Amino acid sequence: MIEQSTDRAIAQRLRRMLARATAPYVPMHVDGATAGWITAARCRRLAAFTDVFVVRAGSVSFDAALATSEARTAALDRVTRELAREGALSAWRDERYAVGPDRAAASWFLLERAAARYFGVPTWAVHGNGLVHDAGTVHMWLARRSHAKAIDPGMLDNLVGGGVAAGMAPRMAFIKEAWEEAGLPAIVAAEATPAGALHIRRDTSDGLQRETILAFDLAVPAGFTPANQDGEAIEHRLVSLPEAAHLIALDTGPDQVTPDASLVILDVLARLGTLDPQGEATAALQELAAPP
Repeated sequence: MIEQSTDRAIAQRLRRMLARATAPYVPMHVDGATAGWITAARCRRLAAFTDVFVVRAGSVSFDAALATSEARTAALDRVTRELAREGALSAWRDERYAVGPDRAAASWFLLERAAARYFGVPTWAVHGNGLVHDAGTVHMWLARRSHAKAIDPGMLDNLVGGGVAAGMAPRMAFIKEAWEEAGLPAIVAAEATPAGALHIRRDTSDGLQRETILAFDLAVPAGFTPANQDGEAIEHRLVSLPEAAHLIALDTGPDQVTPDASLVILDVLARLGTLDPQGEATAALQELAAPP
């Protein structure tokens, strides 16, 4: 078990960083359902795109002429490129997310990843706990994000993590990210076991983050050293579970862990018995990761 002071620090930090959204948002409707949530200021900007959006006091919807997924996607591509030129989005990814009633349904539209929070659409990501089991102990690999990353530059992260792009199944996204971020062969990454879903709904400077993180546990061979392939990770660090708990409690300094990865690490610590089941950190996990 971790020390009570660390347990409390984890709970305090994550309750602040991952607090459920409270800012007022306007719903974006498609086919009578809610596809996203947008701030009033952003709604005012979108109102200028009169051939794309119908903006009323309490809602945003698409112009009636944009009745298909293809038409909405093309219109949003034009809008998001203009917003990007204005500096209103995070760094352009040239990668699209599918937005629809659920992951199994046909999409209402595809949206550039950099605009996901601007429009407050639901997104999915895969994160992997790289676990090394050796002589009865468990250690965890962490990665440091490149300082050039658009979000959380230079912070510590899970060994594997990335968004699930349109047209890609979560497990295939995990295998892809495992190679790009850690040099893990597909035959190893394919053995990862699903460890549940964690839900984030928080206010950010970019808009509303509505993300479902699909967590995986991956047994990494004891002699393996991660090797980044795409330039997005600049360091890898093997830590004990108590050390991982200490890191996700840090509120300042160069070794802070991203909020999303902190939640994933907290979850695996709980499942592996490192947390007090009655402690504040366990309670925070249950509050913050539950479906909204």
